[in-house]
Amino acid sequence: MAATPTVWERSAPDPALVTKALSGTEQRVFWLDEAPPSPVPEQLTANTSADLVVVGGGYLGLWTAVLAKRRDPGRSVVVLESETVGWAASGRNGGFCEASITHGEENGRNRWPAEYDLLHRLGRENLDAFARDVEELSLDCHFERTGSLAVAVEPHQVPWLSEDDDATTPGHAVLDAAATREEINSPIFLAGRWDRDDVAMLQPARLARELARAARDLGVRVFEHSAVTSVDKPSVKGGPQVVRTARAAVTARQVVLATGVFPPLLRRDRLMTVPVYDYVLMTEPLTAEQKRSVGWENRQGLTDIANQFHYIRLSADDRILFGGYDAIHIPGGRIDPRYEDRPATYERLASHFFTMFPQLEDVRFSHRWAGAIDTCTRFAAYYGTARKGQLAYARGFTGLGVGATRFAADVLLDVLSGTPTERTELDMVRRKPLPFPPEPATTVGVALTKASLDAADHHQGRRNLFLKALDAAGLGFDS
Repeated sequence: MAATPTVWERSAPDPALVTKALSGTEQRVFWLDEAPPSPVPEQLTANTSADLVVVGGGYLGLWTAVLAKRRDPGRSVVVLESETVGWAASGRNGGFCEASITHGEENGRNRWPAEYDLLHRLGRENLDAFARDVEELSLDCHFERTGSLAVAVEPHQVPWLSEDDDATTPGHAVLDAAATREEINSPIFLAGRWDRDDVAMLQPARLARELARAARDLGVRVFEHSAVTSVDKPSVKGGPQVVRTARAAVTARQVVLATGVFPPLLRRDRLMTVPVYDYVLMTEPLTAEQKRSVGWENRQGLTDIANQFHYIRLSADDRILFGGYDAIHIPGGRIDPRYEDRPATYERLASHFFTMFPQLEDVRFSHRWAGAIDTCTRFAAYYGTARKGQLAYARGFTGLGVGATRFAADVLLDVLSGTPTERTELDMVRRKPLPFPPEPATTVGVALTKASLDAADHHQGRRNLFLKALDAAGLGFDS
């Protein structure tokens, strides 16, 4: 079967329009620019001790610290961050806070069919608790539980919107083309599914900085620019661990590793994730006339449902964030700021933006940025312990960590407590995903997967033999 051009190719705008819109764009993270400044960072310069040391000042580490103090106000907690809180993925993502802890229903049902209903409930409860925490802790993070709208932009995608069981539950609605465009006006939208309850939008960097503020208010000591170099085993059986930085160390009985995409401190974990770079554009604020031309009065998050998909949303000041599609794995899995400036990807995103919103031809982009995602083979976080259960960790959130990191923090604290809970007994928590193969096999495999997903998008979604083999092996790559 001959390849069919996608809508992004059939309706591509004039390249001159793309060039004009990108002129003057700054390589900076809008969210970090917009968020109020943090206090002057405190560095770890002298040896100290604590009941719990958390390595990593992103969402997972900060939620762990906050929830640990709320469970036991008398527990002493230290957070060690190599840069500043929220500077990496936690401050760079799209701000979609989802109830799903399984990377969506299809992934959850395929991997954990026997416990999916429980995982769905726990995810909803986690998002409800997240919303309560925002209020109780006064987290100023532009939290809006507006839901999300998934749209079909190709005819073969329209039936997909009705296939999920969740699509027929209260709070969900499948919309035809006219009703979809009534919500958000784009000539390429053919149908939509509005999930009104299970997604909130927020300002990512504000959330990270507010969690750090809340942690400090609860008595957590947060040290920035304090990169951990090692976690030494106890010198005597049952003794404390020593978490070392270049200048000083913290002695603690319990440790949580929340290092995300960065190289793990445990050697056993080195093949469990690979970094994948994701890229984003942010427009200037829309004028009142531009906003009317798009509609979007309900301020939902927006995604399309191709294999290579986009995520789109409004900021508090009515800018449009437009990201996704190009997921780039650097050969060898390297992480470096140089990979964040990728002109071809930004040009592609801008072209797709004007295909989706041709009425916004006068809009320019103010910011462009990128970040690395910790991707694992099952797309949802996995968990582990070491040191006789006194060290715990979670990784592999694969781009859906805004809400799931809060759930993961509860899991890690449950594990460290040594008392079984509903969460710790989950198969999702007890079993790990398949590791990636050593290089260069991973780089070759990722390249083949990306090419195959692109081919599927050009062949009415049909998956080739390579993708079917991954599905059969339980890898199930679909985005």
